[in-house]
Parts: sequence; C-alpha cells; structure tokens
Amino acid sequence: MTWEAVVLTGGESRRMGRDKATLLWEGEPLWRRQTRLLQELGPAALWISGRTRPDWIPEGLGFVADLPPSRGPLSGLAAALTNLRAPHLLALAVDLPWMRSRHLAQLLTMRRPGVGVAPVMDGRFEPLCAIYPREAGLAANEALARDERALQILVRRLVEAGQMQTYAVPAAERALYRNLNSPADF
Repeated sequence: MTWEAVVLTGGESRRMGRDKATLLWEGEPLWRRQTRLLQELGPAALWISGRTRPDWIPEGLGFVADLPPSRGPLSGLAAALTNLRAPHLLALAVDLPWMRSRHLAQLLTMRRPGVGVAPVMDGRFEPLCAIYPREAGLAANEALARDERALQILVRRLVEAGQMQTYAVPAAERALYRNLNSPADF
C-alpha cells in the first residue's frame, strides 16, 4: 500500500516566540529534519502544511495550505487529507525532534486498508504523529466545519468508526513523542 506524508508546520509558535520549523536541532532546521526522516521511508508524496507558504520551502518539496478557517493542526490535517491520493497519510508535527524513522516504519506496518494508526499514551491519542486513512478526510472536514479544534475528538471518532486502530506506546518509546513548545524545552 502506498502512503503519503505531511509535516504540519502551521502553528503560531506563541510560547516559542518564533517559527518552530526554522529552529535548529542538532545543526539542522526542524522542517528539514522531519522531511528527511519521512523521505527515508519512501512516501509517494511529501508536503509541508502551513497557513501560508513559508519562504524556506525548497523547490521540489510540496506545500498544502491549511484549510480555512484556521483551527490549528486540524486545518493542516484536513488540507492534507483533502489532497491525499494514496490510501494513507502519515502526519508528523514539525516539533517532534526525537521521533525516529524506525518507529514511523513500525507504525506504517500496522496500517490496513481503510484503517490508520493512532498512538496512545496515558489514555490520550498522539494525533500529530499518526497514520490516517484517506476516508478520515470526511470526518476532518466535518470537524473543521463544526468549528472543532480538538484532534482528540476527531481521532476518538475515527477509532470508534473503525477507521483507526490504537497503538499503546510502550514506556521505552514515549520520549519519541516529546515536543518543543518553549525555549525551555531545548
């Protein structure tokens, strides 16, 4: 089964005080690190999602504009699912620098036709590093139209509808899901 990927970069970075995508992590901008990580796995297409097209996107890397109205990562996820041609979308937030390609590859092996994968820790989904089936696009667009912002609600609906299965993240993998929200997180 083919799959496509999106790096979600559309956040306002209020707590960080600047665009997280351009922050350097081990000498590399976060956007480049995440796209490299995904490219190692061979998606059929790879996009950056954001409110507007950033100046730093190199030629050849796709861009998909967040669907209005701006509802945080839901707007980017809905846009990517709307543009999805493959059966699945791997969504990855730009601010998860501890994520590893081998873990993403493991998640990819769990997907099934029409069913994605939602990592779970302590009863909460990890929707910013998850695999969505193409069929999730309808639910994402409906949530956007209802003015919902919480991806937890969207993923719960998808799990209940049988469109996503859960993956209980073991203790040894939990650090992969740490994100950068403020300068103190560095």
